[in-house]
Amino acid sequence: MAKPLVIVESVAKARTIAGILGRDYDVRPSVGHVRDLPKSGLQIDVDHHFAPHYVVPDNKKKVVSELKAALKNADELYLATDEDREGEAISWHLREVLKPRVPVKRMVFHEITPVAIREAVDQWRELDMKLVEAQEGRRVLDRLVGYELSPVLWRKVAPKLSAGRVQSVATRMLVERERSRMAFRSAEYWDIDGAFRAQDTGFGARLVELDDRRLARGGDFDPATGRVAADRDVVVLDEAEARALADRLGDSQFHVSSVESTQFTERPKAPFTTSSLQQEAGRKLRFGAKRTMDVAQTLYEQGYITYMRTDSTTLSGQAIAAARTAIRDLYGDHYLPPQPREYRTRVKNAQEAHEAIRPAGERIRTPDEVQAQLTTEQRQLYDLIWKRTIASQMTDARGRRVTVRLDAVSSAGERVRFSASGKTYEFLGFRRVYVEGTDEPTVDADETDATLPPVTEGEAVACESLTPTGHNTQPPARYTDASLVKELEERGIGRPSTYAAVIETIQRRGYAWKKGNALVPSWVAFAKIQLLEKHFANLVDYGFTAEMEEALDVIARGEGESEKWLHSFYFGNGQTGLRDLVDPERLATIDAREVNTVRLGPEFDDADIVLRVGRYGPYLARGEQTAPVPDDVAPDELTLADAEEWLARGRDQGRVLGVDPESGLDVIARDGRYGPYVQLGELVEGSKSKPKTASLFRTMTLDHVTLDDALQLLSLPREVGADADGNVVTAQNGRYGPYLKKGSDTRSLDNEEQIFTITLEEAEVLFAQPKRRGRQARPPIAELGPRPDTGAVVRVLEGRYGPYATDGTVNASLPRGANPAELTLDDAVALLRAREEAGPASRPAKKKAAAKKVTKKTAKKTAKKTTKNTAKKTAESAVHAASGDGGRAKAPAAKKPAKKAVKKAAGTDVSG
Repeated sequence: MAKPLVIVESVAKARTIAGILGRDYDVRPSVGHVRDLPKSGLQIDVDHHFAPHYVVPDNKKKVVSELKAALKNADELYLATDEDREGEAISWHLREVLKPRVPVKRMVFHEITPVAIREAVDQWRELDMKLVEAQEGRRVLDRLVGYELSPVLWRKVAPKLSAGRVQSVATRMLVERERSRMAFRSAEYWDIDGAFRAQDTGFGARLVELDDRRLARGGDFDPATGRVAADRDVVVLDEAEARALADRLGDSQFHVSSVESTQFTERPKAPFTTSSLQQEAGRKLRFGAKRTMDVAQTLYEQGYITYMRTDSTTLSGQAIAAARTAIRDLYGDHYLPPQPREYRTRVKNAQEAHEAIRPAGERIRTPDEVQAQLTTEQRQLYDLIWKRTIASQMTDARGRRVTVRLDAVSSAGERVRFSASGKTYEFLGFRRVYVEGTDEPTVDADETDATLPPVTEGEAVACESLTPTGHNTQPPARYTDASLVKELEERGIGRPSTYAAVIETIQRRGYAWKKGNALVPSWVAFAKIQLLEKHFANLVDYGFTAEMEEALDVIARGEGESEKWLHSFYFGNGQTGLRDLVDPERLATIDAREVNTVRLGPEFDDADIVLRVGRYGPYLARGEQTAPVPDDVAPDELTLADAEEWLARGRDQGRVLGVDPESGLDVIARDGRYGPYVQLGELVEGSKSKPKTASLFRTMTLDHVTLDDALQLLSLPREVGADADGNVVTAQNGRYGPYLKKGSDTRSLDNEEQIFTITLEEAEVLFAQPKRRGRQARPPIAELGPRPDTGAVVRVLEGRYGPYATDGTVNASLPRGANPAELTLDDAVALLRAREEAGPASRPAKKKAAAKKVTKKTAKKTAKKTTKNTAKKTAESAVHAASGDGGRAKAPAAKKPAKKAVKKAAGTDVSG
């Protein structure tokens, strides 16, 4: 019997909706897009309306076949993908690929509840082709930018880089912030904190004026010079002056010179949008943007919250009524305003048809009601969404802000003024449920939540102590996921729904790494941005990028055509278009050495030191001297003293330990890119043979390794002896640790020292035992305790490539130079979260090798079953697989392999 076929994006979503609709409907997942641009080649016909060439990827062909088979038994087709542009495009692609002969209905909902799903079935609509056109325009734009610019980065900076539209602008933000930190000059200033008492109540106050001149605060200093800004008339005290002044005030009498009291009102924040949810989850839960969206996705698909990709702060009438009922039941009528609160979205081009993120359903379930069904992370995020939603419909908080100023005269006749500010809440209102977090606490904030005594003007107060306090101005904070999302949204760059993917891409491409929660740009990011700023300035200009976003939103509203806009962007229409910017003659003028040279500041310029991004990583250069820069040094932490030290050691220098008695060559200890090692002699210019080297044992350090140690290491492999059959047994150090070898047979050793101590008899005992398969577990270096967010035990282990932290699910390597024994639980959790945010580690070498292996087998089998022509096409697809596109693309074969490599698809921007 025929029944309706309902197609959604994910398995989890399909499972939830199937449970609602029952057996009368066939609900199946498409598992995302079933059609897309091929991975390689431009695949956009720029000369014919910018028509994209779509294909069904190999990994989706089975899904498409299953959907087509299900459609044969259906009497109508419901396309129930997400309600945003991406979801509309997925539905359109499904219709184009499946070519249904039954009625097609677009089913839209913003929450997965029985009422919402049945309403969506009854109130279906047609596909919105304006939304499809807008999404396609964005996809084409991203491919044009990525395809044309990424090869420029490959040739001028480094291979495997990408120049996605939004990720490049986001990377520029990180680089500009780091430049500000590098240029920052700290200033020191002092003031005096006083402890006072009046009417049997103690309170604190801070010195703010000296002889009618204001004392300097952090904002009075020029961050570029560390000196007071030219337009500020302030007093700057150093430590000696502050201490001397405190002494002169020791016997002074303080009195109240003024009291200011004002009432204030605080309004609750609007319900969550995608952006504000990512920001607040970052502040309160320490979730990265990707982690937040992944957890929110599971909550939505299981029917706990409304759709999590939205720009709107609007709540439906049903949601407002549910929130007001919950407030009355849980907190009483005093916390319920007379009229429902309405919020108008401030985000430019917001899709007002959507609703804010809130708990799903006609009744808002409390966190306690759902906690048994949710994981720890899901509970935390649901709790945050519930509190924000409820608070948004509660009454204002009311309070009083009081400022008291205290005057005195020092023994030297100096007039001083201290100030104390406090605020108290007379009615908490929404604050009883929820208070929004902040990205950066104010260092100089005088106001506290303390209650000040009800003093009056002229009243004497007792001074109990005066404490001179020093302060240092701080550089601008690095971006976190939360603050970067906030900045991108405020500038109108990209779409909030794609920010998590953008941040993940920045890290995966090596443009940034996490230090705690902060995003630190790499030196490769500096080189990339220097190239783009100088030669493709518009594409990383904040205003221009926001204008592009506006143009795409105009198309989505049906007020413009994507083809006209794309034509103007690519061909220029009288101005310089993208095609002109990537003209080969123009690209030939770009100096690769120049864009890969980073100026580090005036003091480095005086020392004639620059940083360059090279094939093997960043390095310092001064004339002919060079030295690698450690991977774990943030750009703003690179000091002139460090640079001088590294250059003194040099890339090809080291500590001579002595002379090898057999060869007469120097034995040198060096620190290389892959760790410390010893070397016998120097590389002779023109010689094809390289000096012998040996890595230091894990128990050795460069500072303490001796000539005898080095000679022992260089003597490896050590011959232990020969067995009864004359087979030689050797002990040696390998990639996976120390081991014994006899012919092709091997046995692992417990530690490196055994290489020099194991006897032939002990070796024979090992060879007599069955070979241990796989790596043997070593005892943990440290047990750090349970992870706060998941409860999983965090350990520090010794791995194949060095020490790492693990919670049993996620592994994170320790930064180079970190002492694993000193790692704290907080440090380990920060590393694990950064690893989670970065996504799975890519292994291009293994993929490439595997692809080549599959290529040979596939080509061999195909040759037996098909014609030569078909076999040739299969081999070409296999070549694509070996080059990284998984064999999914069928791009025309190029006659020049080098040119083909350059023309590989760069459409990797996930900016949406």
